[in-house]
Amino acid sequence: MFSYNLDHLQELESESVYVIREAAARFGNPVLLFSGGKDSIVLSWLSRKAFKPAAIPFPLLHIDTGHNFPETITFRDEWVSELGARLVVRYVQHSIDSGIAEENRDSAAGRNAIQSVTLMDTVRELSIDAALGGARRDEEKARAKERFFSHRNTSGGWDPENQRPELWNLFNSSHHPGEHFRIFPLSNWTEVDIWRYICRERIPLPSLYYSHRREIFERNGNLYAVSDHVKRDPSEKTFFTNVRFRTVGDMTSTGAVISAAADADEVLREIISSGTSERGT
Repeated sequence: MFSYNLDHLQELESESVYVIREAAARFGNPVLLFSGGKDSIVLSWLSRKAFKPAAIPFPLLHIDTGHNFPETITFRDEWVSELGARLVVRYVQHSIDSGIAEENRDSAAGRNAIQSVTLMDTVRELSIDAALGGARRDEEKARAKERFFSHRNTSGGWDPENQRPELWNLFNSSHHPGEHFRIFPLSNWTEVDIWRYICRERIPLPSLYYSHRREIFERNGNLYAVSDHVKRDPSEKTFFTNVRFRTVGDMTSTGAVISAAADADEVLREIISSGTSERGT
């Protein structure tokens, strides 16, 4: 007999699918922000579930900083092909070359701060009225204040003190020309929820999330991968060890953790017992 009693992950999945479908129904030109990280992968997995057997009705948009891990880009292309989705890529380097964005040449600076310039240019270029993202409220204090449907003005600005109510999951999608919404279907998920769902659904991830041998160096107590994008001081000596990454972003600011976790179940056990936050790396 079919049971209508949902467990915790099923409730989260159902809520996210509802938000995704609402976004697709209410907006004329939505996109899914895709980084190749676990949260955007789970979001794309849920989007496929939301519309199956039809295709995902909106493209995946990747704002490429140019400082990605090569494994991320390889996985991105394979995953989009597996989904049967359309991929749109825009490059931060193009914004820099065009003089729209200015790169910080500091050795520890990445491009995370200026990728928003490329994103807003893309929003205007493609007349995007909704951008679905994988942000979660547990990640940081600012994101804890976000609603599912988060209104942005013509400059991409967000006014946390003037958010629209979402009583009984009724969403207000009205906006003026040039404005758009950020949609966060994973708002109520935690990092542990994400990994439990990955384990249950057996969702593939880039190899970076699992233990592998890599050349790294230490800076301010954090471990970073050696690459052409990361400038090192001569005093920062490199060494090889087994590491994995809890988040996958700009190589210049994404830290590794020493780990022997070779699959999702082992990673989940490590995270549950960890005393360091995801953003702490």
